[in-house]
Amino acid sequence: MFTLQTGDALVVLAILVYFIVVLTIGFIYAKRSNSSASEYFLGGRKVGPWFTALSAEASDMSGYLLMGLPGLAYFSGASDVGWTCIGLAIGTYLNWLLVAKRLRKYSVVAGNSITLPGFYSNRFHDSKNIVATIAAIIILVFFCVYCGSCFVTCGKLFNSLFGWDYSIMMVFGALIVFLYTMVGGYLSVVATDFVQGCLMFFALAIVMIGSIAMAGGVENTVAFLQDIPGYLSMTSMAVPTVDTEGIQLVQGGQPLFGVPAEYGFITIISTLSWGLGYFGMPQVLVRFMGIRSEDEVKVSRRIAVVWVVVSMFCAVAIGMIGRYLMPTELLTQSAAESIFIVLSQVMLPAFLCGIVVSGILAASMSSASSYLLITGSSVAENIFRGVFKKDATDNQVLIVSRITLAAVLLFGIFVAWDENSVIFQVVSYAWAGLGASFGPLTLFSLYWRRTNKAGAIAGMVTGAATVLIWHNLIKPLGGVFGIYELLPAFLLGCIAIVVVSLLTKEPEQAVLDEFDHYMDEPTEERSLDTVLEGGIPLQ
Repeated sequence: MFTLQTGDALVVLAILVYFIVVLTIGFIYAKRSNSSASEYFLGGRKVGPWFTALSAEASDMSGYLLMGLPGLAYFSGASDVGWTCIGLAIGTYLNWLLVAKRLRKYSVVAGNSITLPGFYSNRFHDSKNIVATIAAIIILVFFCVYCGSCFVTCGKLFNSLFGWDYSIMMVFGALIVFLYTMVGGYLSVVATDFVQGCLMFFALAIVMIGSIAMAGGVENTVAFLQDIPGYLSMTSMAVPTVDTEGIQLVQGGQPLFGVPAEYGFITIISTLSWGLGYFGMPQVLVRFMGIRSEDEVKVSRRIAVVWVVVSMFCAVAIGMIGRYLMPTELLTQSAAESIFIVLSQVMLPAFLCGIVVSGILAASMSSASSYLLITGSSVAENIFRGVFKKDATDNQVLIVSRITLAAVLLFGIFVAWDENSVIFQVVSYAWAGLGASFGPLTLFSLYWRRTNKAGAIAGMVTGAATVLIWHNLIKPLGGVFGIYELLPAFLLGCIAIVVVSLLTKEPEQAVLDEFDHYMDEPTEERSLDTVLEGGIPLQ
């Protein structure tokens, strides 16, 4: 089951080197991270712009960057993946522009919050931690699904490369992520994310350039793809002709496609709405809270946007060029997500192939580590210490956090057990849930002073509930109801915040005063020197 050929041994060696590097980083930061809950969960707000930018984007761009996006482009052409990437690029820029600086300052002013649920509760002076508890539960639910998508990536990688058992290798990758996250905390995650972000960028660039060379230039690829109905169009989508088991049919050595599906205005708006999710992504928002200075946000924004745009362009190009080079190699949507791996094996020397495919591990592991850490911090800090044991010590909080990590690990493995899972679909569901639950609340918390605790609760619950109901009951009806559930859920969440806030009592004066002046507060020295006692900053 674990036999290796000579070339495969070099691939494994490169991957082992990668594993050793990330685990070493985890142990290097272990002592500092375990000095306090603030250090473990947020790195003491001392992270520079380069680490912040690449960590935010690497943790966000999970396995779907190197497997989901190329697979979608390979299987159905430019429209779906193209509009999705445009939406994500716009969302990335607007999130850094509208949210990053304000959240960095407000999270310090509002009780020196070290978790996103903690910020929400402190923003509304919620002494009972109702807002934080609901937020932590939502994070727990959807991040378990997200972690599952990352573990799927690990299993598919080793299964595609060596034919090794999917389940065993999926569990192995999950345990590696769990180990370095548990030991090193936020600083470990950020440092490994920086390394992984660089590796992902390098891997995408190498494989895209190699694919173009292997295809004999862009012209040959374009000429071939133009013959596939709807493949290169941004207003229609290629529809593979498949049998009853979802396997694309082949005739005369060429894949068969049917009449292209219309990709109309409503569908485009629906797909662009992926960008709305960024306003509610805890793994990105927590990076804003941990940056060393709000003055460094602009530098991070430029780095992040360039990284995202170039990386997604390369990922889509790899999928489309892969369809030209290997038109009948991958005949199901799930199998198509291995095109990056297959191309790497064909065109690169064994050791370099190992380094490049480690980029897939980097993508999934950087994301999974962030999901585990954020879930652990939310449950331990906001539910355990916030509700059940308000006098809990930092050591007790860290213990509960690690128990939570183990629970999420097991549930994520359960979600990932089906090796036919389509990464893109799993990610889209969790993305919608988090984006709709927290996106409206984040924007209204930072920009509308009249937002109150009741409105915050209504917005989160409405967003999460709409995603669940729309995805499972309404979306299957098709037609206009077939839009991506994030869009209606996000809009209804915004409406719920406004309506409930206006119908209930205005926030107390202390909350309004804090909102009116939070952007004027000098937060740098305070954020480093504040002593936490029950979430209240002491001078």
